[in-house]
This record gives sequence, structure tokens and C-alpha cells, in this order.
Amino acid sequence: MAEFKAFLSAHLPSSPSFHPCFDEALSYTLKSGGKHFRAMLVAGVVAAVRPERKEAAFHVALAFETMHSYSLIHDDLPAMDDSDLRRGQPSLHVKFDEVTAILAGDALNTHAFYQIARAPLDADARIKCVEILSCNAGIYGMALGQAVDCYFENQKLGLEELKFLHIHKTARLIAASLQAGCVVAGLDEAEAARIYDIGLDLGLAFQIADDIIDATQSAETAGKPTHNDGAKNSFTNLLGVDGAVQAKNELIAKIERELGSVHAGIRAIVTGLIDKHLR
Repeated sequence: MAEFKAFLSAHLPSSPSFHPCFDEALSYTLKSGGKHFRAMLVAGVVAAVRPERKEAAFHVALAFETMHSYSLIHDDLPAMDDSDLRRGQPSLHVKFDEVTAILAGDALNTHAFYQIARAPLDADARIKCVEILSCNAGIYGMALGQAVDCYFENQKLGLEELKFLHIHKTARLIAASLQAGCVVAGLDEAEAARIYDIGLDLGLAFQIADDIIDATQSAETAGKPTHNDGAKNSFTNLLGVDGAVQAKNELIAKIERELGSVHAGIRAIVTGLIDKHLR
């Protein structure tokens, strides 16, 4: 984590101009902290399997962190969640203005692919990482999930529909982080696909945990507005807090069973992140 944070600080996006705040806006969310969960999945897989490729892993990990930051900026916009707080600080559109937030988010989305393109990897690996990120962040993943989430606000979805929403909005990018780590580490496609499937369960468990935080913690503790998902399709709204906790624990147990068949180092990385963020 410390090494990645240092790498992030040294590679923050910057586009100096006479615009009074655009350059600052580009790095604002990336510098605001957070778990760096997706980046740690990319880098963790590589550290476990091919540590000599750490530098390349950090480039790809930063691309995933950059894409995630774009999604947070746009998720907080008035047209979506209309959230004034993120990681204990004013959301980007509050800190600056809505137009700057939209354009900074757009810029970070595309900049993620620039980061992968410049990673010290062979062309096939870079293309595969671009494919993985674009597939899971775009129309087959996060963008579709966000569209469903926004459209069906104030309309109660069933459990399978709710899973579809959050698998696409949250879980696919988390699973893709593991898969990209496999590519950088040089694992074969069958192993990468198996680990991607584990990542979908991990991402869903992560979303349930986030819903539980929203329902049970204060904004000061969570670092963002809480108790504001009453109109949204969340696991706590559908299952209750106790039911959501049970669903999360069942997913964790399933993940731990599935991890028995993967590389021991990857198993240790995922288990450590589960213990830190999901217990």
C-alpha cells in the first residue's frame, strides 16, 4: 500500500493551463484517500505471483484507481446521487463546480487507458488490460449498473434484479482488477477466468458491506453521507440489516471455499483484504 501510494503521488494526472481549477480537479479525488481496494487487487496478484513485475502492476493498478475515481465523481453529481461529501471531504462538484466535475470525470475515464498504454508491458498484455477495463467499466459493466440504479430509484427491485444491478455497478470492476493482475502476472486465461468469477462474489460482498455501513454508521465515521439510501435499491432495504449481514457472510464463506483452488499467494491477498474491509 505504501509503495502504491508513493507511485500514485508521483503519477497524478496533470494538465496545466490558464483554467483556474481544472488541473487541481483532476487529482482531487485520487488524493483524497480511500481504500485503494481495486488497485490493491491488481498489485496484490502480481506481488504474489511475479513480484519482479511490480512497476508494471502499479501502472495498471493506477489505471483502475483512476477509472474508479471517475465513477465516484459522476456518482456524486446532482443528476445522480447528489452527494455533497466523499471520503470526508466536499465532493468534486461542491469543491469546484458541476461542469468541472463532469469534465474531470470524463478526463479521468480516458486517462485510465493512457496509463495502461504506457505501462512497461508487452503489447498483448496492454491490449488485454485495456479490453478488461473497458468491458467491465463500460456498457457491459459499471455504466450499465449505474443506469439501472438511477432509473429504478424509488422502484423496488427483487433480489435477482438487485444482484444484477450491483454485479454490474460494483462487482465487475473489482473482478476485473483481479483479472488484470492475472494478465500482468502472466497467468493463463483459465486461471484468470476462475479468479475473475471469485472477484464477482468479492465485489458483491463489498457492495453489501457498503450498504450495511450506510444503514448503520454516521457520516463522520463513514466519511460520506449515510442513512440516505431509503429510495435506493440496497441490500439492507431489501433484506434488512441482519439479512444483509447474513448474505455478506455467506458470500465470504463461498469465496473462501473457491480460493482453495487458486495460487496460495493470491488466496492470501484476497483473504487479507476480506479481513480488513469486510469482516
